[in-house]
Amino acid sequence: MEIVILLIPLALVVLGLAIAAFFWAVRRDQFDDLDAPAWRILFDDDQHRTPDKTRPEDSHE
Repeated sequence: MEIVILLIPLALVVLGLAIAAFFWAVRRDQFDDLDAPAWRILFDDDQHRTPDKTRPEDSHE
């Protein structure tokens, strides 16, 4: 029964940390745009992987 005396404050501390992490994430705008990062990984740097012969700075001849 003594373990309950230890576990209740420990649970309250963990709950406080979770609430603090949630408000920190909200202040850092982590939940503002949920769709763009998922699409950004699909289209990231596709234009620069293949050298473009029409642009003079990409040709190394």
